[in-house]
Amino acid sequence: MAKKYWLVKQEPEAYSWDDFVRDKGTAWTGVRNFQARNNLQRMALGDPVLFYHSVKTKAVVGVAEVAKLAYPDPTAKEGNWVCVDLAPVHPLKHPVTLAAIKESPALKEIALVKQSRLSVMPLKAADFREIVAMGRNPA
Repeated sequence: MAKKYWLVKQEPEAYSWDDFVRDKGTAWTGVRNFQARNNLQRMALGDPVLFYHSVKTKAVVGVAEVAKLAYPDPTAKEGNWVCVDLAPVHPLKHPVTLAAIKESPALKEIALVKQSRLSVMPLKAADFREIVAMGRNPA
């Protein structure tokens, strides 16, 4: 099966990349949007995931991977909500800001730009590679 690529968003004040690394991974719980839930269900073991700090920072800060497939979200009081486990792989040398992503002609159609409120989104392989490459060099 072809590898899929993802981006997840998190407010760093609630749970930052540093928290994620310290914990050596986490259950990605609390998703309460149907489209984002469906994206969690489509994730496969080992799929690469970009970790995005939302709200104030607005930047991709690291690369993670799917460590456990979708299972019932233990934080859900009702409904068919799921979570996945994610594990950190490596930080980006330089955070890739939302502004830099919007300035890149190659990334103008990604969900982060088109559906900014979505918390779990698919990426094309080329878009994932472009963002990781941008994170190797300062803007």
